[in-house]
Amino acid sequence: MLKQVRQLHLYLGVFFAPSIIFFALTGSLQLFGLHEGHPGEAYQPPAWVQKLGSIHKNQIVAERRGPPPSFAGEQKRPQESDEARRSPQAAGGRRNEERGPNKLTLVLKLFFLATAVGLVFSTLLGIYMAFKYNRSRAIVWGLLLLGTAIPVALIAMVA
Repeated sequence: MLKQVRQLHLYLGVFFAPSIIFFALTGSLQLFGLHEGHPGEAYQPPAWVQKLGSIHKNQIVAERRGPPPSFAGEQKRPQESDEARRSPQAAGGRRNEERGPNKLTLVLKLFFLATAVGLVFSTLLGIYMAFKYNRSRAIVWGLLLLGTAIPVALIAMVA
């Protein structure tokens, strides 16, 4: 029984490995907002990064979006609220409090980036082990190719 469960685990792992690697890599791009441009910033993502982000988030290949219309010329600034215009001392040091969670957010993002790298590395090790310790390399190759071809074909049909 245990041998059959291990074999099933191996086959499922190899079949889903390309998708796991894809989502780990595209998710790591999104951790730092590299898939979208923001008004007022000079960074605009390359088309391929935008498309991969769109597939990851919405399961569609979105057309490349350029900068917002006001980005090219002078930008219109949103009206600041009274609270935003106050100095940090008048706001009770609130702006300083906001910096603390931002540092923690960066630490969390770095942890999730390390998780994505670990997931890709672990998945690649799993593929290596599937080829090394399985008798039928043809089945492993077939599942790996199917696990790659099916999502690619579905994405091509959706696009």
